[in-house]
Amino acid sequence: MDEKLFSQAIVKFLGGLLIVGLLLFLPAGSFSYWQGWLLMGILFVPMFVAGLVMMQKSPDLLRKRLDAKEEQSEQKTVIILSGLMFLAAFVIAGLNFRFGWIVLPSWVAWAAAVVFLLAYALYAEVLRENIWLSRTVEVQENQKVIDTGLYGVVRHPMYMTTLLLFLSMPLVLGSVLSFVIMLAYIPIIAKRIRNEEQVLESGLEGYAEYKKRVRYKVIPFVW
Repeated sequence: MDEKLFSQAIVKFLGGLLIVGLLLFLPAGSFSYWQGWLLMGILFVPMFVAGLVMMQKSPDLLRKRLDAKEEQSEQKTVIILSGLMFLAAFVIAGLNFRFGWIVLPSWVAWAAAVVFLLAYALYAEVLRENIWLSRTVEVQENQKVIDTGLYGVVRHPMYMTTLLLFLSMPLVLGSVLSFVIMLAYIPIIAKRIRNEEQVLESGLEGYAEYKKRVRYKVIPFVW
């Protein structure tokens, strides 16, 4: 096992756990915010398991995703906007619990949790299908177009899964207001996809033909 990679992964995992916990429970003013614990469980337990699997099976992919640094200014803007979106959504969810602005039935949180876990499974499948998958917009050495599996349905299955993940999160947290905030993810990824396809079409052989074969970007028959 690569001890440096393991240490890097653990530090980022614990850092994410701490940040999300603070963003949820400080505004909530209580550790009795059960929807917050539910989200923490379905988010970080599978993440930990997936990290261990990648450590054993695809350490290079794990390293790539941990070390990702965007070089393109347009994508840096996307990352900043995404960060602000999550910050606002989590804080509002905590405040919604504290002040009881809009209270959703418990079954909504549990149903959204099921959707979240199904999306997580799709996310894992995308990672399995595409060994060149990166958190940054780039064309890698020896990269080839993937057009099988989910990539034969939509051109960006990773964004399809993250859309499901991110829109189910606020409902797991029981916050309609946070759901409205997270809808901002749609124009954010639209901006990212435009730039990403320009980079891939200009630098990845066969991508222009792939775009003609697979019509939809994120949602089959819709987008």
